[in-house]
Amino acid sequence: MKVKQLYTNCLAQGAYYISHNGEAAIIDPLRETQPYIDLLKQHGDTLKYIFETHFHADFVSGHVDLAKATGAKIIFGPKGETNYSSYIAKDNEEFKIGGLTLKVLHTPGHTLESSTYLLLDESKKPHCIFTGDTLFIGDVGRPDLAIKSTLTQNDLAGMLYDSLRNKIMPLPDDVIVYPAHGAGSACGKNMSKETFDTLGNQKKTNYALQNISKEQFIKEVTTGISPAPKYFSKNALLNKSGYRSYDEVFSSGSTALEIEQFEEILHTQKPLVLDVRKPEEFAAGHIEGSLYIGLDGQFAPWVGTLIEDLHTAILIVAPEGREEETVMRLSRVGYDNCIGYLKGGFNSWLKANNKPVLVETVTAEEYIDHYNKGIQTLDVRKTEEYDANHLKRTSNKPLDFIYEWANTLDKEKTYYVNCAGGYRSVIAASILKANGYKNIVNVAGGFGAISKTGIETCKTDCNRH
Repeated sequence: MKVKQLYTNCLAQGAYYISHNGEAAIIDPLRETQPYIDLLKQHGDTLKYIFETHFHADFVSGHVDLAKATGAKIIFGPKGETNYSSYIAKDNEEFKIGGLTLKVLHTPGHTLESSTYLLLDESKKPHCIFTGDTLFIGDVGRPDLAIKSTLTQNDLAGMLYDSLRNKIMPLPDDVIVYPAHGAGSACGKNMSKETFDTLGNQKKTNYALQNISKEQFIKEVTTGISPAPKYFSKNALLNKSGYRSYDEVFSSGSTALEIEQFEEILHTQKPLVLDVRKPEEFAAGHIEGSLYIGLDGQFAPWVGTLIEDLHTAILIVAPEGREEETVMRLSRVGYDNCIGYLKGGFNSWLKANNKPVLVETVTAEEYIDHYNKGIQTLDVRKTEEYDANHLKRTSNKPLDFIYEWANTLDKEKTYYVNCAGGYRSVIAASILKANGYKNIVNVAGGFGAISKTGIETCKTDCNRH
């Protein structure tokens, strides 16, 4: 018996490969199919089933393409009706993978169709559960993401309470819990950095599995949920209705454009220029009006949050050798309209005698000198980060909501921008500059560097702006 967790850090997402006696199943695959096909060849397995725990909102699953490539059957739990060929299982229905058994446990709450899959070994002993977004390590799934549902988040939270207590908690303590996500995902609010655990330990440590009433549970899981990123509902619908072939998307997006082609498309089609280099490289010079979201951060979630239309035409400026990676990672969250990338990267832009645009940047020490003279600072961290520790005379302007607060600023004033480490502040600077704010100054190293200067910081209640 093989059970392999395939964890993707930038999405904080776990897919799973199960095999026995030459048969395999894959649970919650990512968009690109080749890694799974390679894995099947490596182990000499035939893919029999593709199980989906629910209609994922934070990424586009690879189930449709993988089924076409392998002939495997797509399985959803009850209520998981789709616009493509799939099998909708009944509660407690069992599927064979070699000598193993995968049992469907319908566990609505995160969404109506959410299901947990219980893996039984050859002797029918419970081995592990693949919980999707029903149960995380340290948390449970948010109950506000059901597609076009008339149910409230309180209704779904009540269902989740029942699902956990009636379907999951009665299982043996030594059963391993394999969730769909870990820390960093927006699908929950308190996930652990650990990616699996025993059910027994979760019963001891997970707040949602404690001896509390349904009313207490509903209040707990619905309090403190940040608004869902806008792309979540769009990705969920793609997973329900189907999507363009990944190979087609990858092929068109991976077109290398000479500088002349790139400039012609830029001037005639007015696409979005997405720059994915390191933040300090973007700050040192970029194409006017381009959006910065670096590959070496939480790339896909920020793309989904800040590029509001999935159909936006995109030109890529990437480090040489990482252009195809960019196309792949955009496709994971449904951004399938890449036109191509600038061959030779930003150096090609400079060699064509184009003038770069800069983001003025200061060190933390330089920033403190300006801060003490009364300059205005935008802290673009999340509210909970800001509340935990910040400078007294700063304004909390979370990056997630930049399009809502950006137009409240004065375009004639100078604003210093900081985040935790310098990634999000450059994203914010790129958006502000593209929208006509000329006097934006980035603080290198962010609040992490600022706090090391010895300047006094404060918590939520110290004159928060």
